[in-house]
Amino acid sequence: MAELRCGVENCLYNNSDCCCKGDIMVGGMRADSSGQTCCESFREEPEGRARNSMDDHPCNTISIDCEAVKCTYNTNYRCYAEHVDIRGCGAQDCRETECSTFRER
Repeated sequence: MAELRCGVENCLYNNSDCCCKGDIMVGGMRADSSGQTCCESFREEPEGRARNSMDDHPCNTISIDCEAVKCTYNTNYRCYAEHVDIRGCGAQDCRETECSTFRER
């Protein structure tokens, strides 16, 4: 499990830069750079939604499935990086997010 920092502030699962989903999927089967990856688990937070702390369970570490097979941290579709940063300021779609930890083999 990786320590995850989520910089996608408008993601439904983001709570104080931590993910409340429990696990995520990073996409980018043919990715050669971080810009060609994305967080497939991203869901835009509905406008006006008030966070309910009873529903949110932010985790510092998270299980990450990863399709970016050219990434040095990917082994059998799992991410084995110690720390992962997901970015996507103002994203409205998962394609507007990225795994900035991606490093090509």
